[in-house]
Amino acid sequence: MDIKPTPESVWAFLQEIAQRQAETDRIVKANALQMAETDRKIAETDKIVKANALQMAETDRKMAKTDHQIERLEKQIGGITNSYGSFAEEYFYNSLEHGEMLIFGQKFDKLIKAKIMQDENDKTKGELDFILVNGGSVVIFEVKFKVREKHVEQVKKKVKPFRERFPEYKNHRLFLGMASLVFDKDVQDKCLENGIAVMKQVGDTFVIHDEKFKAY
Repeated sequence: MDIKPTPESVWAFLQEIAQRQAETDRIVKANALQMAETDRKIAETDKIVKANALQMAETDRKMAKTDHQIERLEKQIGGITNSYGSFAEEYFYNSLEHGEMLIFGQKFDKLIKAKIMQDENDKTKGELDFILVNGGSVVIFEVKFKVREKHVEQVKKKVKPFRERFPEYKNHRLFLGMASLVFDKDVQDKCLENGIAVMKQVGDTFVIHDEKFKAY
């Protein structure tokens, strides 16, 4: 049976259509606002990413500059340290060369400066700052501007390569000495405990402590 539309049903239908259209418009508008907010957040994120990239680039630049400055400083410090060490070597060498080379009651008539110790393959095994020699004894001297505890073991390790490198002294008694412009008491005591002679500057001259000197 066909139902004929009445003015009331037509009006109700139109109202329903209008409500649905309004709801659709509301949803579309809400989606548009949501998309706009999403676009804003993406744009803000891009801005932050770009700012972070610029900041990281600036940080890398500053770090590179700092690394360069540190490298220059290390070279300068190394140069100063080497200069101090060279000064100490010259001081003690000249003092011995122009003075009486007398240690533990023995007189030494030969002073040899800066010897490189190498093996049969020309590989460097160590360096001798200077050595004192007489008919029956040799003294290896390690020279530092400021001697530290680790240097005590370093000079002791030069005994074996010296014996290998200089067989002409195989029948000589071998002694060790540590010369420094700055000597802490505990390091000086360690040297003496190991039978190593201590040579240090005192005023305008130098003194040698060799009361516990021993052959290696």
